[in-house]
Amino acid sequence: MQKNIVFLGLLLLSIPVFSQENLEEVKITKKRKGLQKSYTVTANTTLVTSKELLKAACCNLAESFETNPSIDVNFSDALTGTKQIKMLGLTSPYLMITEENVPSVRGASQAYGLSFTPGTWVESIQITKGAGSVVNGYESISGQINTELIKPINDIPFFLNAYGSSDSRFELNTHFNTQLSQKWSSSLFLHGNTRVSKMDQNKDGFMDNPLAKQINVMNRYQYYDADKGLVSFINFRYMNDKKQSGEVDFDAEKDKGTINKWGSEINTQRLDLATKVGYVFKDMPFQSIGFQNAFTLHDQNSYYGLNLYDIKQSSFYSNLIFNSIINNTKHKFATGINFAYDNYKEFVGVKDYGRIDNSIGAFFEYTYDNDDNFSLVLGGRVDNHNRLGTFVTPRLHLRYNPWEKSVLRFSAGRGKRAANIFAENQSLFASSRVLSVLDTDGKIYGLNPEIAWNYGVSFNQKFQLFGRNADAGVDFYRTDFQNQVVVDVMQSPQEVLFYNLNGKSFANSLQVEFNYELVHNLNLRTAYKYYDIQTEYLSGVYQRPLQAKHRFFANLEYETHRSEKGGQWRFDATYNWLGKQQLPVTASNPVADRLFDFSPAYSLINTQITRVFSSTFEVYVGGENIGNYKQSKAILGSENPFGPTFDASIVYAPIFGQMYYAGLRFKIK
Repeated sequence: MQKNIVFLGLLLLSIPVFSQENLEEVKITKKRKGLQKSYTVTANTTLVTSKELLKAACCNLAESFETNPSIDVNFSDALTGTKQIKMLGLTSPYLMITEENVPSVRGASQAYGLSFTPGTWVESIQITKGAGSVVNGYESISGQINTELIKPINDIPFFLNAYGSSDSRFELNTHFNTQLSQKWSSSLFLHGNTRVSKMDQNKDGFMDNPLAKQINVMNRYQYYDADKGLVSFINFRYMNDKKQSGEVDFDAEKDKGTINKWGSEINTQRLDLATKVGYVFKDMPFQSIGFQNAFTLHDQNSYYGLNLYDIKQSSFYSNLIFNSIINNTKHKFATGINFAYDNYKEFVGVKDYGRIDNSIGAFFEYTYDNDDNFSLVLGGRVDNHNRLGTFVTPRLHLRYNPWEKSVLRFSAGRGKRAANIFAENQSLFASSRVLSVLDTDGKIYGLNPEIAWNYGVSFNQKFQLFGRNADAGVDFYRTDFQNQVVVDVMQSPQEVLFYNLNGKSFANSLQVEFNYELVHNLNLRTAYKYYDIQTEYLSGVYQRPLQAKHRFFANLEYETHRSEKGGQWRFDATYNWLGKQQLPVTASNPVADRLFDFSPAYSLINTQITRVFSSTFEVYVGGENIGNYKQSKAILGSENPFGPTFDASIVYAPIFGQMYYAGLRFKIK
């Protein structure tokens, strides 16, 4: 029965990126490293542990990837302070982002959703490059990010985290956990953050970061019955998030809807209810069934100057999955059905883009593992969508260990998605650009769905160098778009065009890593990344705007030995170099509001020092952008924000400059 419960825990706590291989994934979480890569899991997956998340402030999920070379983090605009992530050079809409393997950041939440999950709630993150598992859906193109939240059965009775920074952001997190009975546990997570001061370091008359308030509450329950082979989760969650940005002198009560001062408010409320239940068949630990359900209500009311944008999304998602074997445990399979329903009430100005999406799909995923040096995951699914039609999604992952401490992987797969062009590109509302949809024949704003194939190969090798542990790796991925919704900012600085691809669009991504233990407890992590991302626009072929072709990453961490009382020092520093980036066309603007074709290259340095006094109390201080690099002209036309050249969406570097912070963590165990 103990094996049953282990398997059941894996089923429900992960219902995996690749469901048949959870056992290896959970084992590696016990290792010491903050970033962990298994050499026995088929997919190219990196596990980000709670230890890694403590190396930076990690106030929310969007800020949890600063020390990870696989994910690029950038600001989306010069006003909202929102961070956007990219993988394989493609923005987050091409990633499937899930929370405990339930789709989470999608549709209406695509622009700001990563900031709605506080960092202290996160237990671990699994990052998978390339096509994901068919178990989780058909939308994944460049990869999948799955977040595991802290489980009530494993949580401590009380946790407190307090944070404050030089950009006037303050945050408080508290966790309460209790054992309700022998089989029921409950956790209550409370989060609040605020930014209270208006700051304008670059003296352009606009706030560098928005005023903000967020209240976020989650109550989750876990049921665990070892004798019956049952585990279940129930989550209730409510969030209220408010942001105000714009000119320093903007007063929402007096200036909203006028041309007195330019300002913006984004008010979002979100309600989530999710359940999971799983059962392992008695005396058959290899056979189990799981059932997931999630309801979400996301309501955003916003304006950007005179541009009004409101979106309300009501969603329901259901996933039934059955796991078993064929003859023996070398041959496993997962099969099941998904159902998704989305009701959108979306207004751009007074124009109604309301719609209903619903889909139902069935999947089958076969896994072969010879328990030695080879494994294969071959999956397919068939879906019927009211606007995307009926279609098939195939995916393949291979792993081979050619010799000791090495792994060679290959993956290929197809993805298909409906682009939510306004929700995904809200930064463009912070400009005077006219947004135009050129195509009218499709069923998604007049556009056709996006379809892409992703192929990838990777190799990793562990070895000894001068008597110390080292590892190196290289991976290459290519994404070919059969159809893409092109967001064209290369035609004119006064407009944005949305249209279906007529030509070629592809993304090539090369990453080379080298990691080395310089001395005991002093570890170096490095990576070079090359991106060749080209799209054929109406005016010609260009590199993807605001994407550096060359990037270099380095992270250095050191920690002292723990004292008898648990005391310890931890030091962490991260360096990022970004090469030049293609910028949107501004040549027809007046000279004062023009940009060069490419941005300059620049470097960023972040650091953090943590003093652990005991197993229950620690403090930390840190700094971001210590070199104080700032984009020279973050907002075009800032002197006349209601004029034809105003644009706050062209951001290639930090706006705020140096930022320092401090915080503390306190636990009752």
